[in-house]
Amino acid sequence: MKKTNIKKLAMAGIFAAIAVIGSLFSVPVFGSKCAPIQHLINILCAVSLGPWWGVGVAFTASFIRNLLGLGTLLAFPGSMCGALLSGLLYRYLKKLPYAYIGELAGTALLGGMLAYPVAAFVMGNASAALFTFVVPFLISTAGGTLLAAVITVPLKQTGMLETLKLSLEN
Repeated sequence: MKKTNIKKLAMAGIFAAIAVIGSLFSVPVFGSKCAPIQHLINILCAVSLGPWWGVGVAFTASFIRNLLGLGTLLAFPGSMCGALLSGLLYRYLKKLPYAYIGELAGTALLGGMLAYPVAAFVMGNASAALFTFVVPFLISTAGGTLLAAVITVPLKQTGMLETLKLSLEN
């Protein structure tokens, strides 16, 4: 049986809580609620916990935001795709810029396009098209990615990022 890492679980819970609270500061852009804090959290998860934890945090935060009426169903494809691609690129290429690129491409392109069937068929938005949500998602994720860079670059330069990752493993 695989041992559950309680430290990672606790950190994931904190990240999900910050993402939910951060969604109080969302900005409406072309029919979607842009929450840059979610994208900041996606990158922090990618570089500290890994891709699968990031997807779990993104799902949990999106679910809670929807339960509380703070988000829409579009939060699921946007946040989860960004978290996954950011985490995978960082895991295999081990450089912060790849985590940022993964978040931008995963959220804006993949998440933006996957939001179309959710908007059209689940939410009943007849005006939705394949690329309708790419620009709004790009605006949201660009803000969050910039915030993440402001936080993660100094953490990496001072060695704190590596210390954090090592402390979560033990």
